[in-house]
Amino acid sequence: MARTATAKIIPLRPADPTAAVESALAALHRHLDRCALAANPAKAYRARARAYAAWLAQHVGEHPVAFVDQVGAESAVPAWRRHLIATKASPSTVNKALAAVDLLYAVGAGLRLKIKRARVPRPGEPEALTPKEQGAVERADDRRVNRDAAIIAVLLCTGARAEECARLDVDDLALTARTGTIRLHGKGDEVRQVPVPAPARDRLTAWIRHRGGKPGPLWTGQRGWLTTSGITQVVLTVGSDANLPGLRPHRPRHTYATPLRQGGADPPRCKPCSATPLSTPPPATSVPALQSRRPWWNESSTGHR
Repeated sequence: MARTATAKIIPLRPADPTAAVESALAALHRHLDRCALAANPAKAYRARARAYAAWLAQHVGEHPVAFVDQVGAESAVPAWRRHLIATKASPSTVNKALAAVDLLYAVGAGLRLKIKRARVPRPGEPEALTPKEQGAVERADDRRVNRDAAIIAVLLCTGARAEECARLDVDDLALTARTGTIRLHGKGDEVRQVPVPAPARDRLTAWIRHRGGKPGPLWTGQRGWLTTSGITQVVLTVGSDANLPGLRPHRPRHTYATPLRQGGADPPRCKPCSATPLSTPPPATSVPALQSRRPWWNESSTGHR
């Protein structure tokens, strides 16, 4: 029996891109009917595929061969993904839309796409400020009084919790012109030392010079020691000035921790800023070594407010 040769079908470049999209949508509908999906999932797949087709119709000049070959498809779909992200769609929504479009191309054009999915945060994972948001906070911080500017700097640059920030005492700081350390009193008996980078040292120094170097709570206001709710109110005010209404202390704190996680820092270093449990216990801190260092401003402060 003679072997029958199988012809390889090569899709032709359509004269009308809209016709190719409609053909792919029709193929998707037939496929979903054969799969006998429940009504709601099938409806969602169709709606997401139609949403992509509608977007493609508006950008046909930019993506005329979106349903012709792999190159055209992998140019159009990432552009649509960027569009969804720009419209503030959640990562979960973006990924569901991409799954529908993947199926649309697979059954309607015979193409298997490799499109990067949006990252979905794990449950309980903190939400760090984006670089743009952090820049807005820092600019708003520049316009605040010395105390508020120093509070924001401590949250952003040390990863302190709001309650840890509120508990700070003048003796918890050890600053020099080139180095700095802050001692944070955490939950229970947890005490840890965190280096203070130059921007935060500058803000803290300006506040101490205004406050005076006498012992006592670091943050003072008209009614005395600033409480945790007072710290939160400072952050809310700065957030409002930065066009980030509802900003809370946990976001600057986790902005500090995110680069540590991404850089592969040891779990103990990230644990104080983590919203999920870590198995490795935190290392012991050497508090007496910090206590032996006298803050430099105590040597020269005049005590004026």
